[in-house]
Amino acid sequence: MASVSSRGRGRRTINEINMVPFIDVMLVLLIIFMVTAPMITPSMVDLPSVGKAAKQPDKVVQVVIQKDDTIELHSDGNNRPQSLGNLAAAVKAAIGDANEPGNAAVVISADRSVKYESVVKVMDTLQRAGVQRVGLSVQLAP
Repeated sequence: MASVSSRGRGRRTINEINMVPFIDVMLVLLIIFMVTAPMITPSMVDLPSVGKAAKQPDKVVQVVIQKDDTIELHSDGNNRPQSLGNLAAAVKAAIGDANEPGNAAVVISADRSVKYESVVKVMDTLQRAGVQRVGLSVQLAP
């Protein structure tokens, strides 16, 4: 056994690692990868198509959630306070005069201190009302 050598005073282990098996394994793996790499065919990645997303919306309605959880509807230069209960009807009325109701977008803007729950409630209300394009407004801090 190579790891134990006996000298005059007894057995003493050698503190060296035998690198030969490690090198053998690495060479075998290298050969396997060199042989299999040319056999791997490149696959096609199906990226999502742009479709209607490239088309700008006919009308943009903005829902603003203030610090005190009050909701305002900004549409055509009009700022109207709304409650969560009648928000869907007010947004539908604002979107209704667009050329295609499906091509109108609703953007939700919220103050930094507003709870996430309030934003999710507004999004849920709009989606339950059938508003197809709901987005979030992001503003970078200066």
